[in-house]
Amino acid sequence: MNKFLTGTIAAATMTLAVPALAADMAPRYSKAPMAPPVIVYNWTGCYIGGNVGGGWSRIRETGVTVAGVPFPSDFGRSEGTGVIGGAQIGCDYQFAGNFVVGVQGMFDFADIRSSHILPAFPAFFTENRTKNVFTATGRIGYLFAPQVLGYVKGGGAWARIDTTHFATVPPPTIVSEFATGQDRQGWTVGAGLEWMFAPGWSVFGEYNYMDFGTKSVGFVTGPLAVGAPSVVSTRFEIQQALVGVNYKFNWGGPVVAKY
Repeated sequence: MNKFLTGTIAAATMTLAVPALAADMAPRYSKAPMAPPVIVYNWTGCYIGGNVGGGWSRIRETGVTVAGVPFPSDFGRSEGTGVIGGAQIGCDYQFAGNFVVGVQGMFDFADIRSSHILPAFPAFFTENRTKNVFTATGRIGYLFAPQVLGYVKGGGAWARIDTTHFATVPPPTIVSEFATGQDRQGWTVGAGLEWMFAPGWSVFGEYNYMDFGTKSVGFVTGPLAVGAPSVVSTRFEIQQALVGVNYKFNWGGPVVAKY
């Protein structure tokens, strides 16, 4: 009887001990879940891109000589608007954490037209056409967020314009004189905001003002006109509002995904 009780107790003890021992031998560690990647944005590198927007031109003309005779006179003023679009190329360098400096060249085709009557000679009117604009600028910006850059820019500006004077008396309208392919040089300042929406890709919006100063332009007499052509002093300005996209070739190191 005693042997039976002893055996029963021993069996019960072993039954309880085996699961406990197995629990003690079970692994007591587990791998932590992987955290989502943190993208580190790097603005250092060179880029190319395209842009499109609107342009506004303002021109004021003052006659210097008329029909070969010195004759200061009001040739009027006008403003025009038109669509512009083109491409840009540049390089940036990110430093001191949130600061970015860079250089950029931008070329835009344009078709900005304006016209006005010559106040000193109401039988004549002027047509102006801005055909293209080029800028070479430096810029400096600050990162308000790792992927959001606010910046200002400034530098040199170049434009090409055509100007034609028409006579309306006697009819029909004829070309009195013209000055085509005028190359103007000036300066520009602007500001903008750029957002890197994916590694290497960004979109931007910016405003630019360009001042080409005052220049005396010699005209050429039209094929049906008679007399000596005029020399006209012209004051010329352009404004731009652009949106665009850039693709950056990053040579400052790849965008890193940290865990």
